[in-house]
Amino acid sequence: MAHLSRDLLNAAGHHVTFLDLRDHPLPPFDNDTVFQSPHFQTLHTAVRRADGVVLAAPVYNWSLGSALKTMIEATGATGEGGRRSAWFDQLVTFVCSGGLPHSYMASSSLATSLMLDFKCVVNPYQVYATGSDWLEDGALNAHLQARLEKTLAVKAELAARLRGRTYRSDWEI
Repeated sequence: MAHLSRDLLNAAGHHVTFLDLRDHPLPPFDNDTVFQSPHFQTLHTAVRRADGVVLAAPVYNWSLGSALKTMIEATGATGEGGRRSAWFDQLVTFVCSGGLPHSYMASSSLATSLMLDFKCVVNPYQVYATGSDWLEDGALNAHLQARLEKTLAVKAELAARLRGRTYRSDWEI
């Protein structure tokens, strides 16, 4: 799903910074040494500079995986020394895959957290694929391919419309 999303966005003329958390692992979040990880600054900068983040993630046990949550915690923490969260006002799109069709709402709790903590704008379109959505050649079936294309088109349109916003959020409750 991540590679397909990247390829579709590139084909539509968008610049994509593709980061695989397997190549940029972070230690468990501790609000201290995680910031010393050689991958922290790369991830923080990529999220902060993006006009929208596509979170492609597997679903485990009706939730998104811990590597993604650790990355969000690290890049979302303010921390000592003035590190500002990279996530404030970010546009977020979910493309997920899992084993069972009824886990399609697995991103909901993370989406809510991103909205409330960081004032993220969550794309109302998302993609959730299971094994039965993939064809033998590794492509998505026509229905999910169309859904992915629409989801990414909505992401691009939202990013364009949000570019001119005049507000900037911070820790506000």
